[in-house]
Amino acid sequence: MPNVTSISVVSHKKTWTKSRVHNFLADFLIYAFLAATALTCLLPFIHVFSKSVSKEAYVIANKIVLLPKGFTLDAYRKIFADLSILRSLYVSIVVTVTFTVLGMIITIFAAYPLSRKSLKGRSVITFLFMFTMYFSGGIIPEYLLINNLHLLDTWWAMILPLAFSPYNLLIMKTTLQSNISDSLIESAVIDGAGQFRILRSIVLPLSKPIIATLSLFYAVGRWNAYQDALFYIKQNIDLRPLQLKLYYLVVAATESFQAAAEGSAQYTNPEVLKASCIIFATVPILCVYPFVQKYFVQGTMIGAVKG
Repeated sequence: MPNVTSISVVSHKKTWTKSRVHNFLADFLIYAFLAATALTCLLPFIHVFSKSVSKEAYVIANKIVLLPKGFTLDAYRKIFADLSILRSLYVSIVVTVTFTVLGMIITIFAAYPLSRKSLKGRSVITFLFMFTMYFSGGIIPEYLLINNLHLLDTWWAMILPLAFSPYNLLIMKTTLQSNISDSLIESAVIDGAGQFRILRSIVLPLSKPIIATLSLFYAVGRWNAYQDALFYIKQNIDLRPLQLKLYYLVVAATESFQAAAEGSAQYTNPEVLKASCIIFATVPILCVYPFVQKYFVQGTMIGAVKG
């Protein structure tokens, strides 16, 4: 007659084995889904990079899929030899850094008081900020405003109009309300600290993840934008950012097999030009991600953790 204990052990082993198989299948499906998602982002970048370092004959024949053929760096040599593109890169870097710093200063100074319950009328002020997310004057009134402020063909035309984001303000405000308790602020006030001292010594050190996250949002948004520069930078071609330069090159390449813009070098194949310019414009912003990735993940997950 079988022992009851042995039957229980066998049953437990079968249950444990079945649970282990289920966990393995679940992990496999999750990793497969994440890998497929990552490939959808990575493969187009690899394809464009392969076109940028391949000989023009293979690109014209549409023989480039993932691996380059006839490896050459001629397109990049022509880009670095074009002073107008290097000038546009300098403009993009200066505008992006200034825009990000100014945007974060405005966002922090607006979000901190709105996150404190002691501020009277903060609900109304928050609603006014939210209202601008759904209704705006449109492109023509914005252009007329920039023109009346005499900001056309200036650096500030690409910095001031978009330097504040109500969406980022709401994220910062919600995070400060969740992370910075009222008792902590009250204890600092009792110790004699002013609001600027509290902001500098308490709020900002505890808000590094969300600051890094929003800084990345501001920087990437500004780096990829070109429409405002297309409207506001007309006469002073030295202020055209890299993305606007790329836009003109793509338009010229679409209209002609000799892509050129403002004295840039001539190219026999526009596809190689477009691919090399895309890589050239993408790599600088990609270099920023490794330095803020840790804070970026913490900032995006903090709402779920608090919930």
